[in-house]
Amino acid sequence: MRKISLLAAGLLSMMSWGSNAGMAQKVKKDKALLQQIDKNLSNGVAQYRVLKQNTPAGRFPKTWHSNKQSAETSTSEWWCSGFYPGTLLYLYKATGDTASYNEALLRLQSLEKEQYNTTTHDLGFMMFCSFGNANYVQPREKYKQILINSAKSLASRFNPVTGCIKSWDSKPGDFLVIIDNMMNLELLFWATHVTGDSSFYQIAVTHANTTMKNHFRHDYSSYHVVNYNAETGAVKEKKTAQGNADSSAWARGQAWGLYGYTVMYRETHDRKYLDQANHIASFILNHPNMPADKIPYWDFNAPGIPYALRDASAASVMASAFLELSKYVPAKTGSGYVHTAETMLRGLSSSHYQATGGANGGYMIQHCVGHMPNKTEIDVPLTYADYYFVEAMLRYKAL
Repeated sequence: MRKISLLAAGLLSMMSWGSNAGMAQKVKKDKALLQQIDKNLSNGVAQYRVLKQNTPAGRFPKTWHSNKQSAETSTSEWWCSGFYPGTLLYLYKATGDTASYNEALLRLQSLEKEQYNTTTHDLGFMMFCSFGNANYVQPREKYKQILINSAKSLASRFNPVTGCIKSWDSKPGDFLVIIDNMMNLELLFWATHVTGDSSFYQIAVTHANTTMKNHFRHDYSSYHVVNYNAETGAVKEKKTAQGNADSSAWARGQAWGLYGYTVMYRETHDRKYLDQANHIASFILNHPNMPADKIPYWDFNAPGIPYALRDASAASVMASAFLELSKYVPAKTGSGYVHTAETMLRGLSSSHYQATGGANGGYMIQHCVGHMPNKTEIDVPLTYADYYFVEAMLRYKAL
């Protein structure tokens, strides 16, 4: 296998915490927001003590049903399993709360076996958000090997004919790829940096290029799902699973694209990825249905706007992405992105979106939408909303 030299940047630049590379800019941060963020992080520690009580041993938080006052949890195979330990590690890094750290280590034991899971494309979410953060907080050779094995498992789903990593297994001949998969490429870049094996890098770049070609419309909104012919690589259909319609812009899908192509630029310094991220940002920010508080409706084309449900999880992902993207663009554009993230963080910090006092099952963020067409996870907390909310707050403090 061809080797490439390791980059000089430390592991922090490979992590979801984001790189400090790019255009250095002075940012005037909002002191009131910084004070609120410190309160939010302390609240997160308290909330996650309740969430721990609602999560049986060997299980992982999934959501909370307020009408039943009951928790829904998952096994480690669920695509969200890495977010709970990942958030705990973020909270530990931010506050020094050792109970959060110890709980994260305990849950990692149940997650460890997923390093060999070749049936999912979500190993970036599952393993990099968890073991990746654990390795940053306290580097261990064991964590490093788990992450390398996870990258190998993810790479096994790549098809050179389609030029993509398969997302969902389906009927023979179909090759389904979702925009969410852009979020899992960071694990592959990390693996190249650590091992020197450029095959991981090439898979990530090829997947991103194919996605950029086929997933996006002329206005830079994205489809959720593209179905390729597994034998020829030709596009068979473009559709949605979790959005309002095949022609609509599912909010969290736009967030995944924004975040994913920002990471692509960080890791490659290829201008086309920065352009793509900026185009996606422009679509989001200039859309007539984007609310003033920047907490998007669950779909930009959702029926019933302005009475349609919002998706706080999409806002959390967007806020984190905008803060990283702000570092790679000219000052005026960057300050606009920071301002947008500040608006999102203020909204998410409000009593409407952030739960306190042990409410919401222990989750921090409420009012998210998971899968509206499937009528599941509607107006509930979702574990990845918390993860990216905390990540965005840490990124803001680090600006």
